[in-house]
Amino acid sequence: MDPTPAVPTPQLFSLAGQNVLITGATRGIGAACAIALAEAGANICLVRRPSPEGTQPTGPTASAIAALGRTVKIVECDLADLDAVRGLFQTALDAMGGEIHVLVNCAGIQRRSPAVQFPESDWDDVLNVNLKSVWLLSQAAGQHMVPRRRGKIINFCSLLTFQGGFTVPAYAAAKGALGQLTKALSNEWSKENVQVNGICPGYIATDMNEKLLNDPVRLRQISERIPAGRWGEPRDFAGPVVFLASAASQYVCGELLVVDGGWMGR
Repeated sequence: MDPTPAVPTPQLFSLAGQNVLITGATRGIGAACAIALAEAGANICLVRRPSPEGTQPTGPTASAIAALGRTVKIVECDLADLDAVRGLFQTALDAMGGEIHVLVNCAGIQRRSPAVQFPESDWDDVLNVNLKSVWLLSQAAGQHMVPRRRGKIINFCSLLTFQGGFTVPAYAAAKGALGQLTKALSNEWSKENVQVNGICPGYIATDMNEKLLNDPVRLRQISERIPAGRWGEPRDFAGPVVFLASAASQYVCGELLVVDGGWMGR
């Protein structure tokens, strides 16, 4: 592994000249991360679901990045379509001129049901989007990055990487496995100067948690247990994602960075 660059500390966090591929960036945590990475100097390739025929794939995230003067490209892919996922990295490479320096796997879906009733189709959907698509993209990224001896992969895990949750067996299984995949890839690729790490959000006020936010009992139970005294917001991930994407984290390998307002520390 290359040493941490001998430059002034603020420069360690610069992403000038870097190309980032990020999934799940049309809203919530992913959108905040994409904008933060662009603010740090990166050009961004956003992955979004296919648009209705005859419409142009645009949105507020892309507009915000363009307003910063960065290059922003949009590629379309349904991450539940694994055949489409297998070609996604190459499509993004072509869009970004043949170079991707950072992959951020932020997309994810949720299905809730008691375990005794959990549908097999929901299990397959969650595992495919939250785990297998990440594996396929990470493998493709590794094939690009390892020969070049440079790159960063950031996987969005969860508190359920460590805990079981309630009525979310597929999500817990996928996120638990994703934590181990992050460590496995780090073990192989750190020596090749490719750092693989994860970010584990706590309870964040996003669409994925809408059901919890609208349940007064669960909202109170969860809120009372967060030492920070509030739910997280997407912008709370701006610093962590820039850190892990930049040279500032050169010697950070296989880490699962928990961003949860102190939940795991209780």
